[in-house]
Amino acid sequence: MQRSLPAAIAAALFLSASTLPGAARADAAATDLDTVLVTATRSEQRLADSLVPAQVIERADIERSQARDLIELLRGRAGIDVGNTGGRGKLSSLFLRGTESDHVLVLVDGVKMNSATAGMAAIQDLPLAQIERIEIIRGPRSSLYGSEAIGGVIQVFTRGGREPGFSPYASVGGGSHAAREASAGFDHRGERGWIGAHGAVDRTDGINACRGSGALFQGCFADEPDDDGYRNTSINLRGGYRFGEALVLDGQFLQADAENEFDGSWTNRSRTRQQVTGARLRHVPEDGRLALTFALARNVDRSDDFLDTLPRSDFQTRRDSASAQADVQLAEDHLLSAGVDHSNDRVDSATAYAVDERENTGVFLAYGGQAGAQRFQASVRHDDNQQFGSHVTGALGWGLAFDSGIRLTASLGTGFKAPTFNDLYYPGSESPGLRPEESTSLNLGVSRITESHHWSFDVYESRVDDLIVFVYPPPDYRGVGSNIDQARIRGAEFAFGTTLAGIDLGLELSHTDPRDRSGGANDGNLLARRARSTGRLDLDRGFGPLRAGITVQAAGSRYDDPANVVRLGGYATTDLRLEVALHRDWTLLARASNVFDREYETVAWYYQPGREYHVALRWRPAR
Repeated sequence: MQRSLPAAIAAALFLSASTLPGAARADAAATDLDTVLVTATRSEQRLADSLVPAQVIERADIERSQARDLIELLRGRAGIDVGNTGGRGKLSSLFLRGTESDHVLVLVDGVKMNSATAGMAAIQDLPLAQIERIEIIRGPRSSLYGSEAIGGVIQVFTRGGREPGFSPYASVGGGSHAAREASAGFDHRGERGWIGAHGAVDRTDGINACRGSGALFQGCFADEPDDDGYRNTSINLRGGYRFGEALVLDGQFLQADAENEFDGSWTNRSRTRQQVTGARLRHVPEDGRLALTFALARNVDRSDDFLDTLPRSDFQTRRDSASAQADVQLAEDHLLSAGVDHSNDRVDSATAYAVDERENTGVFLAYGGQAGAQRFQASVRHDDNQQFGSHVTGALGWGLAFDSGIRLTASLGTGFKAPTFNDLYYPGSESPGLRPEESTSLNLGVSRITESHHWSFDVYESRVDDLIVFVYPPPDYRGVGSNIDQARIRGAEFAFGTTLAGIDLGLELSHTDPRDRSGGANDGNLLARRARSTGRLDLDRGFGPLRAGITVQAAGSRYDDPANVVRLGGYATTDLRLEVALHRDWTLLARASNVFDREYETVAWYYQPGREYHVALRWRPAR
């Protein structure tokens, strides 16, 4: 394993420096200036106008990457680092800007997916085959969404056709470790109504997830040198109807059922279900002066755990939510939004929790406007949590655009996160005295977006008070939660994209310094499982009916524990991909990942896949 910043990041830095001056030589448009973003403000705006760092990944980008899952697609992007426990489908933690994995709010079609027990979302179980678009917001958005959005927000939009008429598709593939997958679906959009149905299955025999030992009490505390498989079956349904010119009713349903094998002495197999159901009624009059939106939703997160065939535990959390929002166009460049969100979280488990239900009501007000070359944003939210009382969060944003296309931005935001049911009441590890985490973050940025290229550079600092961490003292090693006084996170991010000599180039670099500032034994130490430096380089080029690409992902070293004793070395992996248009309706895809067979770990004791191969055939009638 490598022990310093991988050479790939240094090479990418040199590449970015050499290409920036020549960006005007781009041969083709690399940026869609009209790309729309909704997550940053809870209302539509151009991505180019966002005052907070944001990124959009479209369905075309997902297909071009040939990524096998959401973890692989997001790994190495600006501000994002991932910890994975043994390959496909295994428990994964996503760290955004050095914050905790449960500080990232994950939305699916506007519905919160974060588990009320685990706190973080089971992103490893969200199938890429069902995803149309992803929006990534870096920095706090609690002033719009409430708890969890300390590090940022990732919103997933499920598949749904936008073009009129009937649009079917299908794909089938397979590869290393007996991987096999298939997906199919259709969308039909008429003059007033639309409907769509999509299904997917994904299976793999997997790799040996853990190198731990039960005899030596290490890692996963089990001696199970076998392959650990994963299976995922998903369905996505959506539809809607437009009544007249102003009233629209739509709804969606996503369910992903997974079975996961892993290594462990207490459990080594689980069955999980992620389910999101939502309905929305929108009233948008022709003049656009007042838009009203009402929504109802339910999110279900279920997990049944086994030791081989012996049932061990079962957990199900259910979140029912309702929201209403009004968007008022005060003037041509001035929008005022106001809304209310109400949610009820409930835990159903054979294992008794001291408290298993709570409610939260949030009210927010947001403003966005423009005066000449300057843009302004402001938002404030009040949350009334049944257990933790009132919390007020806010955000301010400012931007100044120059004729050259360069833009300066500054944003300041606060956030909070209520402890989860597991944090407080998990049987045997109860910590009922935990306090909510609170944060303050500042971001300064400079960027340029043109039709030929885009680049951005952001620096930030976040301070998190009462950060929740868990320790596992002997003799029983049960987790005990505690609030450390403070964590301080500083970082910088650089992103660049263009088309040069027919080559689509994307470069993303991040550096973060997440420190424990508790004043205790770990004061000054790095927070666990975050690499300080990460990078990603994507190159793609078309050659008539062929398209070839390469992705290099790299990360520096990290520590696996708060005491900074267990060090994991840095790594760099290289993936190659090829697309062949066999016919206007048929495409053959081939991919080799980690082609140099690098050995590395992102969580101590847990393997990552070596060299793998994958092929797929995609059918989609040309329009």
